[in-house]
Amino acid sequence: MHYTSSRTLFGIPLVHISTGTKEPGRRTTGIAMGWIAIGDISFGILFAAGGLAFGGISVGGVALGLVSLGGMAAGYLALGGLAMGVVAAGSVALALKGAFGGIAVALRSAAGGVAVAPHANDGAAMNLVLASFREAGLDLLRLFALLILLAAAYGVLRSRE
Repeated sequence: MHYTSSRTLFGIPLVHISTGTKEPGRRTTGIAMGWIAIGDISFGILFAAGGLAFGGISVGGVALGLVSLGGMAAGYLALGGLAMGVVAAGSVALALKGAFGGIAVALRSAAGGVAVAPHANDGAAMNLVLASFREAGLDLLRLFALLILLAAAYGVLRSRE
C-alpha cells in the first residue's frame, strides 16, 4: 500500500503511508517520510509509526523520537520494553532524570523491582520519578505550543501572499 497526500508543508507531504509488498521469493520494504509517516520504516516530523519509527512522536518496534513508545524506545520521554531517555518507563528503563520499571537505572531517581540511582526505592524516589515525568510533560507541552504558534504564523504569512 502506498499513499502520499497531495498537500505539503515546506515541500514535505502532510501524510505518507508506505507498506512493503510480498511477492513469491521477494519482499519489499515500505519507507514513509512526511509530517505524519506510517510504514515499515517511517520518518515523521510530527508522528511516525512502523517497525522502525523515527519522529516527534514515534510508535514502533524500534522507536526514536521526542516521545517514543515501542519494544525498544529512545527519546526525551521513552516508554517500552527497553526504554532509554531523559525520563523512561519500561521493563528495563535507563534514564538521566527518572526511571520506573522492572529494572530502573537513572542518574537522579529510580523506582522499580531493581532500582539503581542516588534515590532508588527510598522515600523520595517515587516523588522524584513522578516529578521528572511531570517536568517532561510540561516541557513537551511548551514545545508543542511553540510549534502551533509557528504554524499559525506561517499560515498568516502565506494568506497575505
